[in-house]
Amino acid sequence: MKLPKAPILALLLVACAGSALAEQPKLDPKRIINESNSFLKEREPEMTEEEYALYQKVVTMLSTNPDFALKLLEAMMSDKEQPSPAFRFILGNAYYAAGMNDKSEANYRGAVAAYPSFLRAWVNLGILYYSTGRFADAVPCFSKAVVLGDRDATTFGLLGFCLQKQGDLVSAEMAYMQALSGDPSNVDWKEGLLGICIDGKQLTRAESLVKNLIKERPNDTRYWLTYANILLSEGRKLDATVLLETAAGTGVANVEVLTTLGDLYAEQNLVPEAADIYRKVLTPSPEIGEKKLLHYTEVLIAAGRLGDAERVLGYLRQEDASQGGVELRRTRADLLAAQGKWPEARREIEELLRAAPMDGRALVSLGRAYNAEDDVPRATLAFEAAYRIPASTYVASLELANIEIKNRHYAKSVEYLQKALSIEKTDAVQDFLVRVKTLSAKDG
Repeated sequence: MKLPKAPILALLLVACAGSALAEQPKLDPKRIINESNSFLKEREPEMTEEEYALYQKVVTMLSTNPDFALKLLEAMMSDKEQPSPAFRFILGNAYYAAGMNDKSEANYRGAVAAYPSFLRAWVNLGILYYSTGRFADAVPCFSKAVVLGDRDATTFGLLGFCLQKQGDLVSAEMAYMQALSGDPSNVDWKEGLLGICIDGKQLTRAESLVKNLIKERPNDTRYWLTYANILLSEGRKLDATVLLETAAGTGVANVEVLTTLGDLYAEQNLVPEAADIYRKVLTPSPEIGEKKLLHYTEVLIAAGRLGDAERVLGYLRQEDASQGGVELRRTRADLLAAQGKWPEARREIEELLRAAPMDGRALVSLGRAYNAEDDVPRATLAFEAAYRIPASTYVASLELANIEIKNRHYAKSVEYLQKALSIEKTDAVQDFLVRVKTLSAKDG
């Protein structure tokens, strides 16, 4: 765990903020398909008289009883060599409603192949691809519909979303702008445009959009977090803090908002405020609240702010700690060790090891406690136990190397240092090894 220099603030920031809002638009593809069952005169292919007679019988069934409607349509298909493009379009709708996407695609494609200017067949084919995650295939369908004269905001919006998924942000932005010109209150298209502005570092536009979204939907915490991340990316830490304080004060804040606010307080060394926010997280999310409080305590210990660390740690009780309180005991032991209270630290570690006897980090801490009390034999035993656990072999090797040097067992110290270097090579340990080898040679 990197404590003293690594920033506490877990920034979602620009790279994540756009993707956090990149959800699929909240529309019902089946509704759009169903609403397309009425034909546009003089703009689309016509059915034969026989097809139209059957169509009149089944059109109302397509939305209420698609399976039965499909049986009637398929029965007619068996008597025809080649249905009209219009009839294939209706078949595509029926297959889509029944969840038979392959047959739906085949019929839509057949319709546009026979009648290339069949606008709604292109739209429905695009919706089929969109609803099944085939965004690259949907783009040319929606584009063709636009070329044919479709000016519906939904078509532009879906085209924007699919282009955005393909990484064509310039074209996606233009499509979203067209969608919003026809439907300025649509949140989906605003979210899409917001994501593009964030990804393109157009933060002034992004801020304007997200403020509008917060105004329209103040209870959506995603917008508050996105706005905070925009402010943070501009270095406006105080503004981000005030914003999240507003969210917390109005009761909008969820766990993510609260923890981000706590991280901001901690980053600005506002210890009481950070501790209070993390404590509030304990109620809705005990695990996250505990983790934040313990991490913050460790940061304060590493910074030498032991009084503050003790106050923050005081918010947690042993009986409320998760997983047997192992992490709480470890942090408490670290604090006691930093305070030079070695007997108390050792007792905490011994209690921890009763619950987790193979905890390598705890064994290393126990060895250090014994070492501080000049009980070298017990310290050696603790370090040797930690050495046998892969996760703590490296640190234990260095501790044992130091003990062997004090005992003038240079050859043994060399073995431990070589073991440490086999796990992680560092210049400091390599230089140390060279010096110990020199001492070993002289001793020999």
